[in-house]
Amino acid sequence: MTIKVCIVEDDGGIRESLAGLINGADGFQCVSGYANAEEALADLPHKKPDVVLMDINLPKMSGVECVQKLKVIEPNLQIVMLTVYDDEDLLFNSLAAGASGYLLKRTPPDKLLEAIKEVHGGSSPMTGQIARTVVHYFNQLGPASLQKQQLTAREREILDHLAKGYRYKEIAEKLGISFDTVRSHLRSIYEKLHVHSRTEAVVKYLRR
Repeated sequence: MTIKVCIVEDDGGIRESLAGLINGADGFQCVSGYANAEEALADLPHKKPDVVLMDINLPKMSGVECVQKLKVIEPNLQIVMLTVYDDEDLLFNSLAAGASGYLLKRTPPDKLLEAIKEVHGGSSPMTGQIARTVVHYFNQLGPASLQKQQLTAREREILDHLAKGYRYKEIAEKLGISFDTVRSHLRSIYEKLHVHSRTEAVVKYLRR
């Protein structure tokens, strides 16, 4: 199955480079590219992409605001912020807007393709530095809520690993359980925390 990708990036050189990387890799296709948020909002939903790579610093409307509007139109759309900024406020604003991942533009090409595949499969790709920022921020916040207290020890263990940026397969290996068992625990976690994605689960778990 081919993963269809759209790119929202105002730098034409970077946009073309990303498109070339995606189209040159097996199992990936760049279906469109946009120089600003306004063009993306007008046309991107018609392309039915699986994943969107979104720059933050766009000419008029910001990438964060574009994410908010796209998620209203296409709630299941998977969006990865691809930016030069590792600013904490931009990171959390992006996640709050509905982004599924946050990567720096200096991410190596092979890691970027892997991240696109991961977000398409339900994960939330972040560089190790970004994941640590998320963990540090939410560890400073308040005590557990009733919802968090309902989690089992194993479910907490899995969430701890998710918060550190581990993929499902890696969590299964570290905990000595099967991949399907990890997915089963995640379904239970989503129900207990009333969330619909890995990012939401981790944010809610660490925040409360």
